[in-house]
Amino acid sequence: MVYLDIVLNVPLKQSFSYTAPEALEPAVGKRAEVHFGNRRMPGYIVGVHDTLPPTCPVKPEQIKTVEKILDKEPIFTPELLALARWMSEYYLCTLGEAISTMLPSGRRETDAGGFSFVDEMSGTKQPVLSGEQSQAVQGIISSSGFHYLYGKTGSGKTEVFLQAAEHMLSSGKGVIYLVPEIGLTSQVIQAVVSRFGNTAAVIHSGLTPSQRLKEWKRILTKEARVVVGARSAVFAPVPDLGLIIIDEEHDASYKSGTTPRYHARQVAMHRCSTTNIPLVMGSATPSIEAWYLMQQGTIKRYTLTRRLAGGAMPRIICVNLSQTNTKGGCISPALEHEIRQTLGQKKQVILFLNRRGFTHFFRCQSCGYELMCKNCSVPMTYHRNENRLRCHYCGWSTEVPRVCPNCASLDVGYAGFGTEFIESEINAKFPAARTIRIDTDSLTKKGELQEKLADFEQGKYDIMLGTQMVAKGLNFKNLQLVGVVSADTGLHMPDFRSAERTFALITQVAGRAGRFFPDGKVIVQSYNPERAPVAYACSGDLPAFYEDELVQRRMLGFPPFSRMVRLVFRAPDRQAAEHAAEDAAYILKESALDIERSRKNILIEVLGPSECPIEKIAMNHRQQILLRSGSISALQRICRHLLDDFKQPQDVYIEVDVDPVSTL
Repeated sequence: MVYLDIVLNVPLKQSFSYTAPEALEPAVGKRAEVHFGNRRMPGYIVGVHDTLPPTCPVKPEQIKTVEKILDKEPIFTPELLALARWMSEYYLCTLGEAISTMLPSGRRETDAGGFSFVDEMSGTKQPVLSGEQSQAVQGIISSSGFHYLYGKTGSGKTEVFLQAAEHMLSSGKGVIYLVPEIGLTSQVIQAVVSRFGNTAAVIHSGLTPSQRLKEWKRILTKEARVVVGARSAVFAPVPDLGLIIIDEEHDASYKSGTTPRYHARQVAMHRCSTTNIPLVMGSATPSIEAWYLMQQGTIKRYTLTRRLAGGAMPRIICVNLSQTNTKGGCISPALEHEIRQTLGQKKQVILFLNRRGFTHFFRCQSCGYELMCKNCSVPMTYHRNENRLRCHYCGWSTEVPRVCPNCASLDVGYAGFGTEFIESEINAKFPAARTIRIDTDSLTKKGELQEKLADFEQGKYDIMLGTQMVAKGLNFKNLQLVGVVSADTGLHMPDFRSAERTFALITQVAGRAGRFFPDGKVIVQSYNPERAPVAYACSGDLPAFYEDELVQRRMLGFPPFSRMVRLVFRAPDRQAAEHAAEDAAYILKESALDIERSRKNILIEVLGPSECPIEKIAMNHRQQILLRSGSISALQRICRHLLDDFKQPQDVYIEVDVDPVSTL
């Protein structure tokens, strides 16, 4: 028998001792099935000993034996184990939770069901690089550290990434290529796979756990040397890793919404720093943090200044909706005119709105009552195709009231509009146009998103309506006009990143227009055209926006000029959440004072507790505490003290978010 240190995907910050016969060949990096309490679950072997470790609190005869070893060969490497230990400390989770996040959960391998174009090398020729592109490739491959490829949409960032990856492969190194969401970046995936063929592994949400395990093992055995995927692909066990690429670095989907709440950019930075390899990021709209680090010289910037496919940056026209009569609709006369012109030239149109549904919310004109979800503190959204009101957070739906539930008035209606509303108006105004809508409500079956995007690309539709799905990484050769129906939607969110997100969305969706010819146009409709994110996006003045936003962030003490941790206390009972948050705030403030007394240059702010902006989600009431300081280690220290010592009520769950990207 040998003694094993095993960690589990549970919120307990310790390992557990088990025994295993040597015949089972246990080893660090393998998974074992164990009995834990009254459950059978997979565990991760992080230590193997010939004798019982002296720190084990139980007698040898009390130690359980593992049921079986699940892997023939280790599936996590010493490098990944070290990375998991760092994640556990940084993101304030357990080692078992960190390892579980990294690994595929499949028990056995099955055939991978990847993209239909993953099959063999197509021998795609390398395009000739521009001078700017060549300089970027040489800079990236010749030095470790952090690099950034900054350039307008359509300026050839993908080709720089691909040729840097080819250089690494030719020197025997592996590559990880991260994209925001696989389904929305299929054209980038296709470029990677057509360039690298069978040596590419695509990790995406459509794979079953067993298929994911098979791809994982292809990577471990060097059968696959280029790994392309969304956020979790940053953990790929690539032997001799030489380069990590993060495309569309600004995208919020790189941040995990569940424990551990890691950011793929931070993980990639740590992984590249510890292995002394280059990290290259790219975007037309860098995150505020990345822009600031470029200014500071921590990240080296390469700028691409021109579109390479023959197109020019589109002309952007801003329409002030507060001074425009849309006659009860959402399409201004200026946008309607441009749509007619574009359709008359046999070109295509994209209309963008960051809101699903037919109208935004139900409202009584007499008393002002708004119908809210019974489980979440958010307005219900009307969906005309099912004639019901639906909550976009928990999914609860209800019939549409005929009278106001509050005052019984018949004078009820709807405020705002969504993609279904636009679709109805477009069909009425342009009955001959072939229109397609793309949002999460209109996509009902697997692969439907790729089918619809391919149909639009092939000219089967004239107008595409969509939410932020259509703002990322898509190239359409016949697309001439982009209309942003309401540029203000995101500005009303009570979140310190709302301006940054609004600016990036307008700029990114505008960049879809005219990528292959010089007469692309963008119409941006706004009730607040003078607001900085809208004004700078319409003028195309990116440096001015970043300068303005950094001034605002510095004055208010928000990142990148501070570090933050967000603690959310949620419970079915409102008072339980409130009391837990109040007790936790007291402990945190005491811990903060202790640190400030011992380290005079450290200041820690404990903000709250207060209701979350969305106070209730899925029948759970939510209170939050925001911690802010110039030192992330000080914040982690007082949070660790809270999590170790605070005896939270049984029905209260604490979410810990280090470096939050949202405070909703």
